[in-house]
Amino acid sequence: MTKETSAVEAAGSREPRRDHGDDGERGKRGDRAVRHFTIHHDGVTIPVSRGGRGRLLVLCPGLNSTQADLRELTELLRHDHDVVTFDLRGHGRASAADRYSFEAFLSDLGAVMAELERLDLPATPVLVGYSLGADLAVHYASEHPGTVAELVLIDGANPVPEPFITEADAAAFLAIWEELATQQESLRDTARQVLLTAQEIFDLNVEVDVVRSGILDRYRRTDRPISMIMSTSMAGDSGEGPAPLLNQNWRAGVERLVREQPHIATFWLDADHRLAFTHAPEIAQIIRGTHDAAG
Repeated sequence: MTKETSAVEAAGSREPRRDHGDDGERGKRGDRAVRHFTIHHDGVTIPVSRGGRGRLLVLCPGLNSTQADLRELTELLRHDHDVVTFDLRGHGRASAADRYSFEAFLSDLGAVMAELERLDLPATPVLVGYSLGADLAVHYASEHPGTVAELVLIDGANPVPEPFITEADAAAFLAIWEELATQQESLRDTARQVLLTAQEIFDLNVEVDVVRSGILDRYRRTDRPISMIMSTSMAGDSGEGPAPLLNQNWRAGVERLVREQPHIATFWLDADHRLAFTHAPEIAQIIRGTHDAAG
Protein backbone atom coordinates (compact mmCIF):
# COMPACT_ATOMS: atom_id res chain seq x y z
CA MET A 1 0.00 0.00 0.00
CA THR A 2 1.11 3.54 -0.70
CA LYS A 3 0.92 6.39 1.74
CA GLU A 4 -2.60 7.26 0.63
CA THR A 5 -3.93 3.68 0.71
CA SER A 6 -2.70 2.87 4.18
CA ALA A 7 -5.89 1.09 5.08
CA VAL A 8 -8.57 2.09 7.50
CA GLU A 9 -7.80 5.28 9.38
CA ALA A 10 -8.64 6.40 11.98
CA ALA A 11 -8.64 13.15 18.30
CA GLY A 12 -8.79 17.09 25.25
CA SER A 13 -7.43 20.27 24.61
CA ARG A 14 -6.77 23.64 26.20
CA GLU A 15 -8.18 26.82 24.73
CA PRO A 16 -6.38 27.42 21.39
CA ARG A 17 -3.88 30.26 21.22
CA ARG A 18 -3.89 32.05 17.89
CA ASP A 19 -0.82 33.32 16.10
CA HIS A 20 -1.47 35.44 13.02
CA GLY A 21 2.11 36.59 12.71
CA ASP A 22 2.41 34.98 9.27
CA ASP A 23 -0.85 36.42 7.92
CA GLY A 24 1.23 38.39 5.47
CA GLU A 25 2.28 35.20 3.72
CA ARG A 26 -0.14 34.91 0.83
CA GLY A 27 -0.31 32.71 -2.22
CA LYS A 28 -2.25 33.60 -5.32
CA ARG A 29 -4.70 31.33 -7.14
CA GLY A 30 -5.99 33.67 -9.83
CA ASP A 31 -7.98 36.26 -7.90
CA ARG A 32 -8.41 33.94 -4.94
CA ALA A 33 -5.80 34.94 -2.36
CA VAL A 34 -4.77 32.23 0.08
CA ARG A 35 -4.06 33.30 3.66
CA HIS A 36 -2.01 31.19 6.05
CA PHE A 37 -2.07 31.28 9.85
CA THR A 38 -1.47 28.95 12.75
CA ILE A 39 -3.47 27.81 15.75
CA HIS A 40 -1.76 26.65 18.95
CA HIS A 41 -3.67 24.28 21.22
CA ASP A 42 -3.04 21.21 23.32
CA GLY A 43 0.71 21.66 22.91
CA VAL A 44 0.63 21.44 19.10
CA THR A 45 0.75 23.94 16.25
CA ILE A 46 -1.86 23.52 13.52
CA PRO A 47 -1.21 25.31 10.19
CA VAL A 48 -4.36 26.60 8.50
CA SER A 49 -4.90 27.86 4.96
CA ARG A 50 -7.91 29.81 3.73
CA GLY A 51 -8.72 30.96 0.23
CA GLY A 52 -11.35 31.07 -2.49
CA ARG A 53 -14.74 32.68 -2.83
CA GLY A 54 -18.28 31.63 -2.12
CA ARG A 55 -19.75 29.39 0.51
CA LEU A 56 -17.47 28.60 3.47
CA LEU A 57 -16.14 25.02 3.42
CA VAL A 58 -13.79 23.30 5.87
CA LEU A 59 -11.80 20.38 4.45
CA CYS A 60 -10.42 17.95 7.04
CA PRO A 61 -7.72 15.51 5.88
CA GLY A 62 -7.31 11.99 7.20
CA LEU A 63 -4.61 9.81 8.67
CA ASN A 64 -1.48 9.85 6.48
CA SER A 65 -2.83 12.72 4.35
CA THR A 66 -1.96 16.41 4.42
CA GLN A 67 -3.03 19.75 2.98
CA ALA A 68 -0.39 19.29 0.31
CA ASP A 69 -1.75 15.87 -0.66
CA LEU A 70 -5.25 17.37 -1.07
CA ARG A 71 -4.08 20.36 -3.07
CA GLU A 72 -5.84 19.47 -6.33
CA LEU A 73 -9.19 18.99 -4.62
CA THR A 74 -8.68 22.15 -2.59
CA GLU A 75 -7.90 24.25 -5.65
CA LEU A 76 -10.95 22.94 -7.51
CA LEU A 77 -13.22 23.69 -4.56
CA ARG A 78 -11.84 27.22 -4.25
CA HIS A 79 -13.47 28.18 -7.56
CA ASP A 80 -16.83 28.43 -5.78
CA HIS A 81 -16.07 27.95 -2.08
CA ASP A 82 -14.16 29.84 0.58
CA VAL A 83 -12.04 26.84 1.57
CA VAL A 84 -10.35 26.34 4.93
CA THR A 85 -7.99 23.40 5.24
CA PHE A 86 -5.32 22.40 7.74
CA ASP A 87 -2.89 19.70 8.86
CA LEU A 88 -3.63 17.37 11.73
CA ARG A 89 -1.00 16.93 14.45
CA GLY A 90 2.04 15.00 13.24
CA HIS A 91 1.13 15.63 9.60
CA GLY A 92 2.50 18.09 7.05
CA ARG A 93 3.56 21.37 8.64
CA ALA A 94 1.78 20.64 11.93
CA SER A 95 4.01 19.92 14.91
CA ALA A 96 4.54 16.53 16.47
CA ALA A 97 2.51 15.56 19.54
CA ASP A 98 2.86 13.31 22.55
CA ARG A 99 -0.39 11.51 21.72
CA TYR A 100 -2.12 10.45 18.52
CA SER A 101 -5.57 9.26 19.50
CA PHE A 102 -8.93 9.76 17.86
CA GLU A 103 -9.90 12.28 20.55
CA ALA A 104 -6.63 14.17 20.02
CA PHE A 105 -7.27 14.51 16.30
CA LEU A 106 -10.88 15.50 17.01
CA SER A 107 -9.55 18.28 19.23
CA ASP A 108 -7.48 19.58 16.28
CA LEU A 109 -10.63 19.88 14.15
CA GLY A 110 -12.42 21.47 17.12
CA ALA A 111 -9.70 24.09 17.49
CA VAL A 112 -10.00 25.07 13.82
CA MET A 113 -13.79 25.27 14.02
CA ALA A 114 -13.57 27.35 17.22
CA GLU A 115 -11.27 29.79 15.46
CA LEU A 116 -13.78 30.19 12.62
CA GLU A 117 -16.59 30.82 15.11
CA ARG A 118 -14.56 33.66 16.62
CA LEU A 119 -14.42 35.31 13.20
CA ASP A 120 -18.19 35.89 13.35
CA LEU A 121 -18.76 34.56 9.83
CA PRO A 122 -22.09 35.20 8.09
CA ALA A 123 -22.96 31.50 7.72
CA THR A 124 -21.99 28.12 9.11
CA PRO A 125 -19.56 26.09 6.98
CA VAL A 126 -19.93 22.95 4.95
CA LEU A 127 -17.72 20.39 6.69
CA VAL A 128 -15.94 17.95 4.35
CA GLY A 129 -13.84 15.09 5.71
CA TYR A 130 -11.69 12.54 3.92
CA SER A 131 -11.14 9.11 5.46
CA LEU A 132 -10.39 9.65 9.16
CA GLY A 133 -11.44 13.25 8.55
CA ALA A 134 -14.94 11.99 7.72
CA ASP A 135 -15.17 10.25 11.10
CA LEU A 136 -13.95 13.41 12.82
CA ALA A 137 -16.57 15.45 10.94
CA VAL A 138 -19.44 13.19 12.04
CA HIS A 139 -18.29 13.23 15.66
CA TYR A 140 -17.80 17.01 15.64
CA ALA A 141 -21.24 17.66 14.12
CA SER A 142 -22.95 15.32 16.59
CA GLU A 143 -21.30 17.11 19.53
CA HIS A 144 -21.81 20.68 18.24
CA PRO A 145 -25.32 20.97 16.81
CA GLY A 146 -25.95 23.99 14.64
CA THR A 147 -22.28 24.71 13.92
CA VAL A 148 -22.13 23.18 10.43
CA ALA A 149 -24.46 23.60 7.46
CA GLU A 150 -23.97 20.11 6.03
CA LEU A 151 -21.53 17.22 5.93
CA VAL A 152 -19.72 15.70 2.97
CA LEU A 153 -17.96 12.46 3.88
CA ILE A 154 -15.31 11.06 1.53
CA ASP A 155 -14.59 7.35 2.02
CA GLY A 156 -14.81 7.31 5.79
CA ALA A 157 -17.18 7.29 8.77
CA ASN A 158 -18.47 3.94 7.55
CA PRO A 159 -20.38 1.74 10.07
CA VAL A 160 -18.85 -1.45 8.70
CA PRO A 161 -20.32 -4.62 10.18
CA GLU A 162 -16.89 -6.22 10.69
CA PRO A 163 -13.66 -4.66 12.03
CA PHE A 164 -10.94 -3.86 9.52
CA ILE A 165 -8.09 -5.35 11.53
CA THR A 166 -8.49 -8.84 12.94
CA GLU A 167 -6.07 -10.83 15.05
CA ALA A 168 -5.30 -13.03 12.04
CA ASP A 169 -4.04 -10.19 9.84
CA ALA A 170 -2.65 -7.81 12.50
CA ALA A 171 0.98 -8.76 11.83
CA ALA A 172 0.57 -8.24 8.09
CA PHE A 173 -0.90 -4.77 8.55
CA LEU A 174 1.81 -3.77 11.03
CA ALA A 175 4.41 -4.82 8.46
CA ILE A 176 2.71 -2.65 5.84
CA TRP A 177 2.84 0.38 8.09
CA GLU A 178 6.46 -0.30 9.02
CA GLU A 179 7.27 -0.12 5.32
CA LEU A 180 5.21 3.04 5.04
CA ALA A 181 7.08 4.66 7.93
CA THR A 182 10.37 3.85 6.18
CA GLN A 183 9.14 5.46 2.97
CA GLN A 184 8.13 8.52 4.95
CA GLU A 185 11.77 9.24 5.80
CA SER A 186 12.23 10.76 2.34
CA LEU A 187 9.42 13.26 3.06
CA ARG A 188 10.76 14.57 6.36
CA ASP A 189 10.74 18.36 6.66
CA THR A 190 8.32 18.69 3.72
CA ALA A 191 4.65 19.61 3.54
CA ARG A 192 3.82 15.93 3.03
CA GLN A 193 5.60 14.44 6.01
CA VAL A 194 3.88 12.15 8.52
CA LEU A 195 5.63 11.77 11.87
CA LEU A 196 3.65 8.85 13.29
CA THR A 197 5.38 5.51 13.81
CA ALA A 198 4.09 2.25 12.40
CA GLN A 199 2.82 1.24 15.82
CA GLU A 200 0.98 4.54 16.26
CA ILE A 201 -0.70 4.12 12.87
CA PHE A 202 -1.64 0.54 13.73
CA ASP A 203 -3.05 1.55 17.13
CA LEU A 204 -5.12 4.32 15.51
CA ASN A 205 -6.62 1.90 13.02
CA VAL A 206 -7.58 -0.43 15.84
CA GLU A 207 -9.13 2.51 17.69
CA VAL A 208 -11.07 3.58 14.58
CA ASP A 209 -12.54 0.09 14.30
CA VAL A 210 -14.00 0.65 17.77
CA VAL A 211 -15.14 4.19 16.88
CA ARG A 212 -16.92 2.98 13.76
CA SER A 213 -18.66 0.20 15.67
CA GLY A 214 -20.62 2.92 17.46
CA ILE A 215 -20.82 5.59 14.77
CA LEU A 216 -24.45 4.89 13.87
CA ASP A 217 -25.44 6.61 17.11
CA ARG A 218 -23.46 9.68 16.00
CA TYR A 219 -25.45 9.79 12.77
CA ARG A 220 -28.69 9.60 14.77
CA ARG A 221 -27.59 12.68 16.71
CA THR A 222 -26.75 14.70 13.58
CA ASP A 223 -29.58 16.69 11.98
CA ARG A 224 -27.58 18.23 9.11
CA PRO A 225 -27.80 17.13 5.45
CA ILE A 226 -25.20 14.44 4.74
CA SER A 227 -23.63 13.30 1.49
CA MET A 228 -21.23 10.35 1.21
CA ILE A 229 -18.72 9.92 -1.62
CA MET A 230 -17.45 6.36 -1.45
CA SER A 231 -15.01 4.16 -3.35
CA THR A 232 -16.26 0.97 -4.98
CA SER A 233 -12.94 -0.82 -4.27
CA MET A 234 -11.61 0.71 -1.08
CA ALA A 235 -8.92 -1.98 -0.70
CA GLY A 236 -8.09 -2.16 -4.41
CA ASP A 237 -9.49 -4.28 -7.20
CA SER A 238 -7.43 -7.41 -6.65
CA GLY A 239 -9.48 -10.60 -6.70
CA GLU A 240 -7.04 -12.25 -4.30
CA GLY A 241 -6.06 -11.87 -0.66
CA PRO A 242 -8.14 -9.79 1.74
CA ALA A 243 -9.25 -7.14 -0.79
CA PRO A 244 -12.56 -8.76 -1.87
CA LEU A 245 -13.75 -9.22 1.71
CA LEU A 246 -12.62 -5.74 2.72
CA ASN A 247 -14.47 -4.21 -0.22
CA GLN A 248 -17.58 -6.24 0.56
CA ASN A 249 -17.45 -5.09 4.17
CA TRP A 250 -17.05 -1.48 3.02
CA ARG A 251 -20.13 -1.60 0.81
CA ALA A 252 -22.12 -3.44 3.50
CA GLY A 253 -21.38 -0.62 5.96
CA VAL A 254 -22.80 2.02 3.62
CA GLU A 255 -25.87 -0.10 2.87
CA ARG A 256 -26.40 -0.54 6.60
CA LEU A 257 -26.21 3.22 7.15
CA VAL A 258 -28.56 4.13 4.29
CA ARG A 259 -31.15 1.58 5.43
CA GLU A 260 -31.33 3.39 8.77
CA GLN A 261 -30.75 6.91 7.43
CA PRO A 262 -32.35 6.93 3.95
CA HIS A 263 -32.01 10.72 3.66
CA ILE A 264 -28.22 10.38 3.27
CA ALA A 265 -27.18 10.93 -0.35
CA THR A 266 -24.61 8.38 -1.53
CA PHE A 267 -22.28 8.67 -4.51
CA TRP A 268 -20.01 5.81 -5.62
CA LEU A 269 -16.78 6.37 -7.55
CA ASP A 270 -14.98 3.58 -9.38
CA ALA A 271 -11.81 4.01 -7.34
CA ASP A 272 -9.88 2.77 -4.33
CA HIS A 273 -9.28 4.64 -1.09
CA ARG A 274 -7.01 7.12 -2.90
CA LEU A 275 -10.07 8.68 -4.57
CA ALA A 276 -9.45 12.08 -2.94
CA PHE A 277 -6.20 12.22 -4.93
CA THR A 278 -7.13 10.33 -8.09
CA HIS A 279 -10.69 11.60 -8.60
CA ALA A 280 -10.53 15.19 -7.35
CA PRO A 281 -12.52 16.69 -10.28
CA GLU A 282 -15.37 14.21 -9.81
CA ILE A 283 -15.47 14.84 -6.07
CA ALA A 284 -15.45 18.62 -6.54
CA GLN A 285 -18.31 18.32 -9.01
CA ILE A 286 -20.36 16.22 -6.59
CA ILE A 287 -19.79 18.76 -3.79
CA ARG A 288 -20.76 21.55 -6.16
CA GLY A 289 -23.89 19.61 -7.10
CA THR A 290 -24.96 19.06 -3.51
CA HIS A 291 -24.60 22.79 -2.94
CA ASP A 292 -26.70 23.58 -6.00
CA ALA A 293 -29.36 21.08 -4.92
CA ALA A 294 -29.47 22.57 -1.43
CA GLY A 295 -29.77 26.04 -2.91
